Amino acid sequence: MKPQNRSRNAARQRRRRPNNAQGSPAKAASVDGGVLLATAILASMGIVMSFSATAPLALEATLPPLFIHHLEGLALGVVLAALCMSLSLRFWRAAAFPFWVLGVGLLVATLLFGVEVNGARRWLAVPGTGFRFQPVEAVKLCTVLAVALIAARPDGRAGIGDRRTLAALAVATPPILLLLAQPDLGNAILLAGIVALVLFVAGASIRVLLPIAAVGIAGVLFFIARNPYAWRRVAGFLDPWKDAQDSGFQLVQSFVAFGHGGLYGVGLGNGWQKLHYLPEVHTDFVLALIAEELGLLGVLFVLGAFAALVVAGTRVARQAQNRFALLLAFGLTALLTLPALVNAGVVMGVLPTKGLTLPFLSYGRTSLVVCLAATGILLGIARNELAPRSAAAPPITGRLPWQ
Repeated sequence: MKPQNRSRNAARQRRRRPNNAQGSPAKAASVDGGVLLATAILASMGIVMSFSATAPLALEATLPPLFIHHLEGLALGVVLAALCMSLSLRFWRAAAFPFWVLGVGLLVATLLFGVEVNGARRWLAVPGTGFRFQPVEAVKLCTVLAVALIAARPDGRAGIGDRRTLAALAVATPPILLLLAQPDLGNAILLAGIVALVLFVAGASIRVLLPIAAVGIAGVLFFIARNPYAWRRVAGFLDPWKDAQDSGFQLVQSFVAFGHGGLYGVGLGNGWQKLHYLPEVHTDFVLALIAEELGLLGVLFVLGAFAALVVAGTRVARQAQNRFALLLAFGLTALLTLPALVNAGVVMGVLPTKGLTLPFLSYGRTSLVVCLAATGILLGIARNELAPRSAAAPPITGRLPWQ
């Protein structure tokens, strides 16, 4: 081949190859289909079951007000999810601790100025609007951000030392104690469990985690012994039929819903337990309504969607190229799915009643908005971390004060 022909062929090859050194990706980043599909299924089921559960509460209305509130939360959550998905890991690293401080401040404000319902202060009201929200939902997300940042080593290697483990636990302790002061034992235990899972994945030493877990269990037992409402819930769980009209009433009615629904259910909208038999059916016990109206198959479908979300979220975490992204993706997956496991256990009588919502399906604007925001962050990690990086893009680095 002549020299001039070789030079022309080389020029053609250079024009065909993407110039990665100048930042042109080999392929466009895409949204993770598994996370998106599982979330869409659960959110769609939430719309249907929210209408079915809240319709008996407002028979005179064309659309139940609580159902309209649910749609408002869904719309706001979708917008917030899109915004969170567009933000980079650099932003979440910078915002982790400011958000955590804001979350702790909201919990303190709840104790001082919160709305008291049934002896607990868990709500903050926005003056002059009639709108109120539960700060705990946002606090759980903010704590996951802060703990993931602390547990991520700046050199990108696996493992976490005892000093860093204790620092992460020190960050998680204030919101847990403030939740117990409300009191909100269920969310305090849930947050502690999510933090423990993130630290375990980060490689924290078992000899550090086990003593702290033992102290935590002892603290929970002491809390239950000192608070009559918590002890009544435990007693109603251990033998609901003994006091089926009081402490065991809610669980017994949940059993009735499961038995009435059978395998295929009585039909969407035809459930009886939502007619003021099963308390809080539109929030904590929406899975019992699904069992009655859609049967065991409906329950398995919902749990299967959460299982798919676990698989998809864990895949995003495993494929992440950044240590902070890995731990954050795993923490967000736990934040979205561990409450579902606990809620299902409560509704089926496997765990004591804790007052935790079923993510995406239970009524509750705050919970729905925060869950969708967490999903947006997870989708952003999948899009940014799994996409090819350009040679010009600087790595995400930075040291924390104690490093």
